[in-house]
Amino acid sequence: MPMRKIWLGAACLAAAGGLLRSEYEKRHFVTEEFQILSEKIRRERTFVFLSDLHNQEFGPGNRKLLKAVEAAGPDFVLIGGDMMVTKDTCETGPALHLTRELAARYPVYYGNGNHETRMRDKPEVYGDHYGRYMEAVRKAGVVCLSDSTAVDGDLAITGIDLPKKYYKKFRPARLTDRAVEKLAGPADRERFQILLAHSPLFFDAYSRWGADLTLAGHFHGGTIRLPILGGVMTPQYQFFLPCCGGEFERDGRKMIVSRGLGTHSIPIRFNNKPQLVVVHLKKKPTF
Repeated sequence: MPMRKIWLGAACLAAAGGLLRSEYEKRHFVTEEFQILSEKIRRERTFVFLSDLHNQEFGPGNRKLLKAVEAAGPDFVLIGGDMMVTKDTCETGPALHLTRELAARYPVYYGNGNHETRMRDKPEVYGDHYGRYMEAVRKAGVVCLSDSTAVDGDLAITGIDLPKKYYKKFRPARLTDRAVEKLAGPADRERFQILLAHSPLFFDAYSRWGADLTLAGHFHGGTIRLPILGGVMTPQYQFFLPCCGGEFERDGRKMIVSRGLGTHSIPIRFNNKPQLVVVHLKKKPTF
């Protein structure tokens, strides 16, 4: 057999194996825990952070995901956006069902991602789908944070709606801390300030604004993750960005980037299982 055919056959087998592995990973999420210490935290709490579901279902009605949330024992749940997929059409059924189930059990705070804001900003395509979806979410008891802040004791939780120019492919606009304040108002300097900011690209602006903890997603872990190099490609066609997933620190402020729970457009995950994020907020000891 010619060597070229051998190499071609091996490449086809490797590709088939990679696709099978990807399909397996997409259906098997992992729970990963983080610990945040701050002198601003007066009461220790645990929360769960969900991002980029994109209508993915882990078991009927997402019962496996709900069971994992229950096992984490959260005091509240934060949603970081992109719970559905908005392309030529928009289906919000799985996202609405999961959000309602969560709200029946825990306080839930919901920040928008680019798919929610696209649904809102294109009524010529989606009609009043955004309004009806958010009305149903609010009726379930969810606190929707669209460029707004909710206060819970020693916590301030803010959601920011980043305009389309910050999600532009290849060369997104530059975000400043002044732009963050113009959109979402001033940070709460007395309380522990949490910011739900869907894109992790602008950690510097978020931290300068005053976010003690930024929660982001959007990059789906980089689609394919390689040892040492990390995530390969973002949905904005940026390559090998270090902020595709994980925990980051700048000047004492933290950012946790979820690898997300679903996929869209490029439905591949390799070495990059979906992720349920659990965060433990603890008071930093003083000596």
